[in-house]
Amino acid sequence: MSKGSDDHLVEHRTGGGALLSGGFLEVHRDNIRLPDGQPATREYIRHPGAVAVLPILDDGRLVLVRQFRYPVGRVLLECPAGKLDPGETTLDCARRELAEETGYTAREWAFAGEIHNAAAYSSESIWLWFARGLEPGPQRLDTGEFVEVVTLDATELDALAGRGELPDVKTLWGLLWLQRWRAGAWPLTWAGAGEHGSL
Repeated sequence: MSKGSDDHLVEHRTGGGALLSGGFLEVHRDNIRLPDGQPATREYIRHPGAVAVLPILDDGRLVLVRQFRYPVGRVLLECPAGKLDPGETTLDCARRELAEETGYTAREWAFAGEIHNAAAYSSESIWLWFARGLEPGPQRLDTGEFVEVVTLDATELDALAGRGELPDVKTLWGLLWLQRWRAGAWPLTWAGAGEHGSL
């Protein structure tokens, strides 16, 4: 789809600023000018970005994690993920989070893409990486982090999604990309960690 000029849709900031600055999130309220010239406000969260990893074992099973997510008050099944540290590439973040949350390291990596998981109120991007050639090791969880590692095959994960039991958007996205890649429809280019440049 060719987007052409988007000028008739673009909103322009005219003022405003941070309402709250936390440990790594900031809540902002900006004054804006709508495309028709009328004023409005936008409240949103500034987020440094995050990475998600879909690790694939040699037998095809996927390495996932279960953890309690306080804002929604429930334990979710997810692919390993975490926020970007300042100056960190998305691949370095993916390698770090995979090792910390699951203990696994990977010989090969493939970049899938980027999503905006809550674009109406957050600047967060999530970059999805796939990992294979996995070697097990000990988890290196942060203090106060409680994560259970589980393995499922794609059919089991798909069945959970079909029953509405996989509400985590990054994991659903990873499952979709995996299925489309295995069907030969979506690309993944595999390489060693040092061969991916500065992504």
